[in-house]
Amino acid sequence: MGSLFATESINGQVIVYSRYCPFKPIKLAVIGAGNVGASTAYALMLSGLAAEIVIIDVNQSKAEGEAMDISHAVPLSSQTRVYAGGYRDLYDAAVVIVTAGVNQKPGQTRLELLQANANIFQKIIPEVAYHAPKTTLLIATNPVDVLTYVAYKLSGFPSHRVIGSGTVLDSARLQTEVGAMFDVNPRSVNAFVIGEHGDSEVVPWSLATIQGMRLRDFCNGADIPYEEKSVRACATRTKTAAYEIIKRKGVTDFAIASALTTIVRAIVRNEDSLLTVSRVGTYAGVEDVCLSVPARVNSKGARTLSRLILEPEEEEALRSSALQIKEAINSLMDPMQTS
Repeated sequence: MGSLFATESINGQVIVYSRYCPFKPIKLAVIGAGNVGASTAYALMLSGLAAEIVIIDVNQSKAEGEAMDISHAVPLSSQTRVYAGGYRDLYDAAVVIVTAGVNQKPGQTRLELLQANANIFQKIIPEVAYHAPKTTLLIATNPVDVLTYVAYKLSGFPSHRVIGSGTVLDSARLQTEVGAMFDVNPRSVNAFVIGEHGDSEVVPWSLATIQGMRLRDFCNGADIPYEEKSVRACATRTKTAAYEIIKRKGVTDFAIASALTTIVRAIVRNEDSLLTVSRVGTYAGVEDVCLSVPARVNSKGARTLSRLILEPEEEEALRSSALQIKEAINSLMDPMQTS
C-alpha cells in the first residue's frame, strides 16, 4: 500500500501534503507592489490558498517592505512564505496577478490610463511569458479589458489562460446596492454586470434575482413597491463607485483584492465557478474583443459557457460596450504592431 503522503520540493524546501487532499502547495505571484498589489498579496496570504507568494515590483525596496509587513502577519493567520523577488521566481507560479501600472486619478476615466499602462505591459508580459510559460495570467491593471487583450497578444498564451478581473468587483458592488435597497443580505442577490469594467458597463436586469425570484416577483411577494427608477439608480451607483471612492481616499484596493482572491481561489481549487471575468472572444457580434460575461473558471483558466439570453436593449447595450472597447484596442494595437 502506498504512502498516505506525498512530498514536493519548492525552492529547496520539502513540503509534505496528504494524497487525499486535492490541493498541492501553490505558488502565486503578484506583479506590482502598489496599493492594489499589496492588498492583494495580503488577502491571498489570509486566504491560505498559497504556500508561497512572491511580490515583484520595479521598486525592489517597496516590494521587500510589503513582503516583510505581510510576513509578520503569518503567525496570526495562514502559514505562507511571502517574499520579494524577480521575474525568474515566476517559473512555477500557478497564477501571476498583474496589478502594476499608473493609478486612476480623481475624475480620470479608466480608458485615459491606456497608453501609459500599455507601455508598462510591453516590459512586463514578455518576461512573464518567458519565465512562466504554463501559468495563468490574471490582469487587474486598468483599463482592464483592453490590457487583458494586450496581455493576450504579448504573451502568446491561449485566451483561456489570460483573464481580466473584469466586472467581478462591479457585480459585487451591484449586489451590495441591490441588497441595501431591498433590505436583504447581498449574498442572496444574484445580479451581475457585463461588458466593460468602466463607463459602458451593462446590468442585465432581466436576469437579476433575489433567492431565485425576479425583482418584480420578489417585491410582489414581499408586498413592497417595485420602483424602476430606484432599481436603475443601483446601476448608476455601481458604475460610479470607483470615482466616489477615489475622490475620498485616492485609490480603490480592498474590494478589488477580494475579487482577485475569489478568482484565484476558483483557479487553484478547480472550482468551476461562474464569474464575470474578462476574456477575449466574440460578444454581441463583435469579434476579437475582450469584455466580461459569466465564464466557468477552474484550473484550466476561464471559458465562456454559452451566449447570454438578453433582452434586445440589453443585447444592444452589450454590443455598444464591445464596440467601445474594440475601438480602444484598435487605437492601441496598430502603433504597437508597427513599433
